[in-house]
Amino acid sequence: MAEGAVAVGSRPARRRPSRFGFRKPLPRGLELSIALGASLGLLLLWEAVARFGYVNTLFFPAPSDVAAAMVHMFRDQDLAWHAAVSTARVWSAFLIAAVMAIPMGILMSSYRVIGAASEPVIDFIRYLPVPALVPLAIIWFGVGEETKIFLLWLGTFFQLVLLVADDMRRVPQEYVEITQTLGASHYQILRDVAFRAMLPSLVDNLRVTLGWCWTYLIIAEIVAASSGIGFVIWAARRYMKTPEVMAGVVLIGIIGLASDQILRAVHRRMFRYL
Repeated sequence: MAEGAVAVGSRPARRRPSRFGFRKPLPRGLELSIALGASLGLLLLWEAVARFGYVNTLFFPAPSDVAAAMVHMFRDQDLAWHAAVSTARVWSAFLIAAVMAIPMGILMSSYRVIGAASEPVIDFIRYLPVPALVPLAIIWFGVGEETKIFLLWLGTFFQLVLLVADDMRRVPQEYVEITQTLGASHYQILRDVAFRAMLPSLVDNLRVTLGWCWTYLIIAEIVAASSGIGFVIWAARRYMKTPEVMAGVVLIGIIGLASDQILRAVHRRMFRYL
């Protein structure tokens, strides 16, 4: 047989598809196992680095010390109440921002007159650092609850409104044109076609911006606060209680992660067709 010829009836070896290939979905159980294993491995590495003296535990305490501090804070320092206060502040500011940003973003994208008038102002404000606006917030609203809600709203609204506008722009123009040929009004197009088409990505962006709102919590709660996780962290910082500082930070992450997973589950249940 000539060199390089393929035997009659022979088949090329079929490669077994890889479970970890590019954009290959993973079974839910395997994905959860990998996530838990990676998180546990990171915690063990952190514990080992602290316990074997590679870092000064005064500045970087071990996870076991952070966990012990968190238990102590829940038992003796009303940490659960502070967490509830912070959660209420974040959700209040986030819901106010969402109620304002959703219609504003839809109108900005649907009517270019509104978009041309408002986008430069929104783009300008969203680049302003929120900490730099704390003195103005105190002048405008005092040191009460309104200032904290305003700072959280400020860090969320101007980001969310542009995401909503982008969601509306991504609605295919064919949907609008077909609806217009059927005689639908502008309001019917917005309500029954465009809004329904953008809803999956809108819910996903709401989940993302809720996480952003949590990132501004410390800034909001250092303004003459007497409650909240940010207040607890700031008070512990004064006395170099690093495990308590880390416990507060970890608790924010836990609450944020739980909120994110709940919204992910809601998204999957609402839009099973995706």
